Amino acid sequence: MKRFNRSNPWRFVVILSFSITWLATSVGFASAASWNGIEPLKSRREDVLKTLGKPVAEDSNGALHFVVAGGTASVVFVDQKFVNNKKLRANLEGTVLEIVLQHDHSNDTPESMNLLKNRNFVRDDVQNASIFRNIKDGIVYTFLDGKLHTTRLTFSDSQLFRARR
Repeated sequence: MKRFNRSNPWRFVVILSFSITWLATSVGFASAASWNGIEPLKSRREDVLKTLGKPVAEDSNGALHFVVAGGTASVVFVDQKFVNNKKLRANLEGTVLEIVLQHDHSNDTPESMNLLKNRNFVRDDVQNASIFRNIKDGIVYTFLDGKLHTTRLTFSDSQLFRARR
């Protein structure tokens, strides 16, 4: 095995850069969950429309609703009140806050999605519903009678921290 040659500082910089990059990707810096390239606190209304097309409805709060394969998708946007309450940078107003997917006939179960042994998710059971939350990554799955019913994708903890003023 070759020893590191200290006489070449550029080689040291390249190796150090590679090591930092490898460490950052292997540790898995948390980012918000994305869906179809739409990412909370990054994507904007025009990105959503470009990706999903014309919405079937828009509610009074500005949320857009779409029919998608397997069900429906609702996209909620950051408003001024949320920016103020969370002390976020002003430029985040108008970005995606949350994506809610309603699955009409999903066959996915907590078992098939490997959620039961996944320590990143906290499980709550209420009557015929099981809710699996991963607040760190901004993902919440709701199962009704054991089948996936709703997926909520929002910002991660670290992304919210970085978004503050």
